[in-house]
Amino acid sequence: MTFDTEGPHEVDFGLVTREMGARTFVVGLTGEVDLYTAPELKSELLRLVAEGPNRIVVDLSGATFVDSTTLGVLLGAVKRLRLIGGELVIVCADLNIRRILSITLLDRAFTIYDTLEDALAAPAAVPVESQQA
Repeated sequence: MTFDTEGPHEVDFGLVTREMGARTFVVGLTGEVDLYTAPELKSELLRLVAEGPNRIVVDLSGATFVDSTTLGVLLGAVKRLRLIGGELVIVCADLNIRRILSITLLDRAFTIYDTLEDALAAPAAVPVESQQA
């Protein structure tokens, strides 16, 4: 339970990380990913980035809501991963969440898949540094 200035704030949130091999991790999120829960997501993504993964898949299939704090956390993770030649992709079929990503133009910063299976089957993106060489 998290508390705010107006009293207890019940949190409907879950985070589960699975290693899928080949330095690929899936971070599955459920419920509301917002100001109250984004710090837990940030902590987990920082921990994973420190392990030097090739790919982190953030699965929003079970998420019911994301806010600007969450988007900032995801964008920060994308930047950190790109510095080490990794990538962060998102799984999201929810039209409301995809609309948020589109309105904020973050759909250009992330590769977004409809299903986890599609995300895991897709080849890793070529790092920007490699494309320029």
